Amino acid sequence: MSNPQPATVAPSKVTPISGFPEYLPAERIVEQRFLDVIRETFELHGFSSIETRAIEPVDRLLGKGGDTDKEIYGVSRLAGDDGDGARWGLHFDLTVPFARYVLENSGKLDFPFRRYQIQKAWRGERPQEGRYREFTQADIDVVDVGELSSHFEAEMPLVIADVFSRFPVGDFVIQVNNRKIPNGFYQGIGLTDVTTTLRIVDKLDRVGPEKVSAMLVESGATPEQAGMCLALAAIRTDDLSFVDRVRELGVTHPVLDEGLESLAAVIRTAMSHAPGRVVADLRIARGLDYYTGTVYETQIVGQEDWGSVCSGGRYDALASDGRNTYPGVGISIGVSRLLGLLIGKGLVTASRSTPAAVLVAVRDDGSREESVAVAAALRARGIACEVAPSAARFGKQIRYAERRGIPYVWFPGAGDSGDEVKDIRTGEQVPASADSWVAPAEDLRPTVTRTDV
Repeated sequence: MSNPQPATVAPSKVTPISGFPEYLPAERIVEQRFLDVIRETFELHGFSSIETRAIEPVDRLLGKGGDTDKEIYGVSRLAGDDGDGARWGLHFDLTVPFARYVLENSGKLDFPFRRYQIQKAWRGERPQEGRYREFTQADIDVVDVGELSSHFEAEMPLVIADVFSRFPVGDFVIQVNNRKIPNGFYQGIGLTDVTTTLRIVDKLDRVGPEKVSAMLVESGATPEQAGMCLALAAIRTDDLSFVDRVRELGVTHPVLDEGLESLAAVIRTAMSHAPGRVVADLRIARGLDYYTGTVYETQIVGQEDWGSVCSGGRYDALASDGRNTYPGVGISIGVSRLLGLLIGKGLVTASRSTPAAVLVAVRDDGSREESVAVAAALRARGIACEVAPSAARFGKQIRYAERRGIPYVWFPGAGDSGDEVKDIRTGEQVPASADSWVAPAEDLRPTVTRTDV
């Protein structure tokens, strides 16, 4: 009996799915370098890494973050489902699963708990430039039991300033506000629907002050109250003078006083440790319902039309088990958003598309093992390399290295005294030993640079 033959599968057209980015090798190197910087900086500040599952119960995902039901991707089996629809959904951010993680593991964690998390999230929104259905976020949070010291709110922008200072993105600014300031201010001028007012003012960058004023009046504010809201939102300083400017508006309320004091502490710390990087910007509101104190947004100077690429804030009641409440403060870098804009506009580039710094040439098929031995010796010393795919003419092997951006080609047994290595950028070829050869550090791994400077 003859062996059965596999069924012939008709070729299908390969089409991309919008909102699910996939990078080419050089672009992936850019992403990895950014992630390296994030991870290293977070760990320098004492944050511990965790990873949570990709799915959460749908009712938990719907419980936080506003109107998110249309954004959640449901998860169910194609066959054997119980007919009740998806019980689970892919998480749309990392904060909601982190809150659940804290509740489940509270007896095993040391508080205040400092965590960082770099993972993908999924959101079923319309894809557009810098916004995706599948994306990577990098979050840090500090969570405590019962009460959280306010000094952690001042620490968040310092960590982000360290991260972005190492990115090849140019100048940046971290904008900070405290939700208690607009909350107390709005109540002080007689507005009772604080949440609606915050949501409208948060649209300032998108629709402008005239439309925001009209929307406030439409929601029940008087023209005078709308003008006061806009006056508060117009205050922006890189020092403590924002306090006097708010006081000059003549509004008093205990919650406003608390917010001004808290924000002043954040700005005072930033002036000492990250001068020029952090500003008090009283139009910043952040849309998610669970922020209760300091809020943050980060913009690239000269690219303000991108909006915020890093945001977060303080939350006092996101996680609670009925006995204990776990307040926290956190901030999230939109890694995919930032890289999508930088790569999409050609503003960053990698020096090569491979981690290999050396191509070990092959003289002929019989000497391949000699080349493999050289490569093994180089790798043992932490030098990334690859062996030439074929024993072609040396000129062809050099052109292969050039196409991949590999700076050095190694020629086993090419010299009178042994091996030689060639810097194909300069043409210099010198004797070398795989046990001792060194190269400039910037050549040993791909570098990522800004292209418009």
